[in-house]
This record gives sequence, C-alpha cells and structure tokens, in this order.
Amino acid sequence: MIDKTWGSAVEAVADIPDGASLAVGGFGLSGNPIALIEALLAQGTTDLSIVSNNCGVDDWGLGILLNAKRIRKMTSSYVGENKEFERQFLSGELELELTPQGTLAEKLRAGGSGIAAFYTQTGVGTQVAEGGLPRRYDGQGGIAVASPVKDVRTFEFAGAPREFVLEEAIVTDFALVHALRGDRHGNLVFNKSARNFNPLAAMAGRVCIAQVEELVEPGELDPDSIHLPGIYVHRIVEVGTDIEKRIERRTVSVAQAAAREMPEGA
Repeated sequence: MIDKTWGSAVEAVADIPDGASLAVGGFGLSGNPIALIEALLAQGTTDLSIVSNNCGVDDWGLGILLNAKRIRKMTSSYVGENKEFERQFLSGELELELTPQGTLAEKLRAGGSGIAAFYTQTGVGTQVAEGGLPRRYDGQGGIAVASPVKDVRTFEFAGAPREFVLEEAIVTDFALVHALRGDRHGNLVFNKSARNFNPLAAMAGRVCIAQVEELVEPGELDPDSIHLPGIYVHRIVEVGTDIEKRIERRTVSVAQAAAREMPEGA
C-alpha cells in the first residue's frame, strides 16, 4: 500500500530549498495551506517564486512570507489586499507577473495535464498580449523589467475568425494545498469555496504537499466524491479540524448590524 502521510508540516516541507518555485492554493483567505506556509517560514526558506491567486494579507497566508522578505517573485491575478505587497512591488524589491484569473487557472491545469501551452481570447488587445506590463520597478518610478510580447494568432472559432493569445503552462517544483479530507493514498476532498485554486495548484507541482483537516483510511472516501485523485499528491499531513481559519472581510446585513448595536434588554 502506498502511504503518503508525513508526521508534521515541518517534516513535509523540510526539503524545499531556497530559490524553489511553488504553486499555492487559496482564494483570498479561503483554503490557505497555513500550516505548511508557517512551517516554510520557520525553516527560513527564501528567494521563492510563488504562483497563487493572491498573496494573502499582511499578517496571514502568503503575506507572512512576504513580510519576512522570503518571496522573490509572485505570479498572481489579484494583489489588492496587501499593503506590504504594494510597497515591495513599487520599490523594486518584488517581481510580479500579473495574470488574468481564468488564464492563471488554466495555466496551472495545463501544467498538471502535460499541455505545454494553449491559446485563449483573454488578454487580446491589451498589454497582456502586447507586452509592457511592469514586472519589476527600479525603485525610482521606472520599469526595470516589463512583460514580453506574446504570440497572437487568428483561428476560426464559433463561426467567425477571432484572435487568440498564446499562454504557456505553469509547472512548479512544489505545490502547497489545503483540503478538508484526505486518505493515505493522497485522494483529496475540498470544502466548498476552498475548492478554488487548490486542485489546480496541486496538479502543477512536481511534488505536491497537502495539509488536510481529517485523515482517513483508503476506501473511506466515496470515489464519486473525490475532487483530486491521489496521483497528483505526494505528501499528506493531518493538521486537525480546529486549525485557525480567517475571514478576509466579514459582512452582515443592515438588520443584523442594528441588532448587535442595540442595548441589552431594549
């Protein structure tokens, strides 16, 4: 039997070296593999190139690696919730490859599927295709590194000629993901919105490390309910159901807010 379980998050990430590339699951603060991120922070790994939808917030998720200046480059689609990210990017300390969200998802999926590149309509007629997007600033307001021009071709599609831009797949050295349940073979089940970029990030990593809230024995998961087969997962760590989870922006209805502000007994 293939048993992919590891004793701790610390052990599971111990061989991630300086300069490694990582695909990391999560959308906002939902589905962040925080135990693995914290273990990576504790061991001091640096000069990382990370592919993730976003970079957490200043004190949570990938933001804790960013604050410690462990990240050299981010490939992301949304970076608007992190002030330190803004500071590092504009000062030239951090490289950013800004990528449309759906394109980023497909680049990860393609990498895990053995597809080297694909053509998409997203980004045609913009700097995504034409180049010139700032990837790194020089610290004085100038652009030190800009995005390149991408190949654009015309295909007959849906009954009309349309332009498509070539996007290359993403494959990383490691992947870090969070799941609700997993078995010892690495089969994973995600919970609601945590099934965001986690399966795609897992596919893209040459070595995928998954933290799960609950570890079960092989055969306990309904095969029809498995979201990601164990062939994509190489290491699995149980972190427990009481692991801290944060809400990025808590919102309530006007009525609920008014009720909370009402004096006791009123």
